[in-house]
Amino acid sequence: MEPDVFASLVALDPAGPDTLVAQLYRGIRQAVLDGRLAAGEALPSSRAAAGLLGVGRNTVNAAYDLLLAEGVIEVRPGARPRVAAMTRPAAPADNGPPRLSQRAAKAAVVLRRGLAEGPLAPGSPDPRLFPADAWGRVLRRAARHRQDGAEGYAHFEGLPELRQVLADQLHRHRGLVCAPEDIIVTPGTQASLVLAAAAFADPGEVALVESPGYIGARAAFEAAGLTCRALPVDGTGADPDRADLSDARLIYVTPTTQYPTGVRLPMQRRLGLLSAAQAAGAVIVEDDYDAEFLWEGRGIAALAALPGAGHVVYLGSAAKSLLPGLRLGWLVAPPGSAPALRAIQARLGLAANVHAQAALAEFMASGGYRAHLAAISAAYRDRLALVTGALSDRLGARARLSAPAGGLQIAIDLPELAEDQTLRSRLNAEGFAVGALSDYCLDAPLTGLVVGFGTATEREARRFAEALDRHLGPVEVA
Repeated sequence: MEPDVFASLVALDPAGPDTLVAQLYRGIRQAVLDGRLAAGEALPSSRAAAGLLGVGRNTVNAAYDLLLAEGVIEVRPGARPRVAAMTRPAAPADNGPPRLSQRAAKAAVVLRRGLAEGPLAPGSPDPRLFPADAWGRVLRRAARHRQDGAEGYAHFEGLPELRQVLADQLHRHRGLVCAPEDIIVTPGTQASLVLAAAAFADPGEVALVESPGYIGARAAFEAAGLTCRALPVDGTGADPDRADLSDARLIYVTPTTQYPTGVRLPMQRRLGLLSAAQAAGAVIVEDDYDAEFLWEGRGIAALAALPGAGHVVYLGSAAKSLLPGLRLGWLVAPPGSAPALRAIQARLGLAANVHAQAALAEFMASGGYRAHLAAISAAYRDRLALVTGALSDRLGARARLSAPAGGLQIAIDLPELAEDQTLRSRLNAEGFAVGALSDYCLDAPLTGLVVGFGTATEREARRFAEALDRHLGPVEVA
């Protein structure tokens, strides 16, 4: 090979992000693979190549060693390296990315409908309210402290100190009676849903999901191969009397604050749901996603705290109270099922960051967590009033709006709209991130909007109310 030809095959950039060894190795390998260097062709010696390329001889030797290890070149004592003979199969036609499974394709479509970032995004907490200084202090202490083997693979189900403080907090504030051994710490609610589906249902079995309801639950269950059916929701929450539970394996509910409507499931329905699920042999998955935020009435115990709740999987998380990005959630296993859930969790790799767990344990045990909740609850209550006030002032009776009992979003019912996708798209084109109510439905779709208020400012609230008024036009919407 002519020296100038070899030099032209490899473009080295000393200022590039990769080492010169890596650049030289990849350049020669690519030239072999695309046929610019033929089998049997001799390469320059390491000394000659170093001179041609203006690099050290050790650089060339290291690149040649990598190529030799891959079988791209052959080296014999006293001879220059040569390109190894390789059979190159015909390049296949470019068929695009690999085909997704039907489960993955369906789950991806469903989940995209519920993902939104920006002003008034449904359910989004305000990162500006995160207690950064207090969290930084406990996190630094956690990082300096040895975690009894959890830096490796011990305590995959969660740090003992966090599971202990969670058991105490859940008993005191949610009425649950559970041992630390019943609690499994996960990277968040989505991971907990995946874990519950893997533990209690087989592919092809039925999961009832509230409609309208949390889109992420449908995505998790469908990705697990389950068939999702609607559990109808009315003005007081999920109605088990309107659903066929006979073949249901999982029943997903948000009884404390129904997502996205914000209503609370009354006691009579809670008891009816427990009885119906027990009769059907179904497992209830209770997502207590933001029980900390209560805007009407007094707090009541979780569904899992009631008598007869032995087949309820309880889910909680720090996503709303702190930050989604902390990736911290917890699952309380039904009696007798924790060992199996721990085994599945380990197989699926659904472990939470050990230092974040230690920091949360200290933050909760010190009282800092409850003090933080009190502060942000006051802020969110004010923001709810901003948004509902702006909408009521601008729209009056044109939009069916009721303040939620809890949560960080409002569902606006617009029943006279033929469809709500166009309205959602037009509003979001103006810089908002609201959801279309029909996307949250599994059965006959409702038309309306789902609007978050966690990050709302007075200016955003009034600008949104004006935009909604303008896009609804003069048509009366009762």
